[in-house]
Amino acid sequence: MFVVRKNHLRFKQRIISWVYLLVSVVSLNLLGGCSVSYDNVKMEGNRPVARILTNKQKKSIADLSRALKALGPNTSQAEADDIAYDAIVYPMVLANQYNLVYPPQLQNVLVNAKYRDRGLCWQWADDMTAHMKKKNLKTFDLLRGVANRRLKNEHNSLVVVAKGADFNTGILLDPWRNSGELYWTKVTEDEDPQYTWSEFVN
Repeated sequence: MFVVRKNHLRFKQRIISWVYLLVSVVSLNLLGGCSVSYDNVKMEGNRPVARILTNKQKKSIADLSRALKALGPNTSQAEADDIAYDAIVYPMVLANQYNLVYPPQLQNVLVNAKYRDRGLCWQWADDMTAHMKKKNLKTFDLLRGVANRRLKNEHNSLVVVAKGADFNTGILLDPWRNSGELYWTKVTEDEDPQYTWSEFVN
């Protein structure tokens, strides 16, 4: 009886895996050109480097840097500049490493079906946090934000606050939402009504 149940479970898991694959293939064919890659970025040591940045990306870096600096009177402009640059460029590096596809929900399907290694929102948050921690920031803290915890649409992201500041004063850095193109905003001003952010605490 146990063997029959075990075999049934394996068969069921195999069917689910094939359904994921079928949905993925159909979605890729319907959407066309879903692959996301950036040939203008590379890593030099621990530093992501973009050979060319668009005017939109340059503006986003400058605006993010100003927003980070404004988080507190003792924040470092140099650190704000460094975080802002990497927050825009490093997700492009990760997109290449993840073999990313658009939209992000499709990447999730592929990861869950074991056809991609990474690319879930919490993996983006993990990798972004690990990268930023290498900077040994003195005037900023790195926190984890979570929305809709333990629900089907749970979402995770990196949040940057001034040193010692409250989570709700921070800036959300979310590269998952736009498939490697950074979405950033104040934690309390997310434009998507489905996300109400709080600090992730184990």
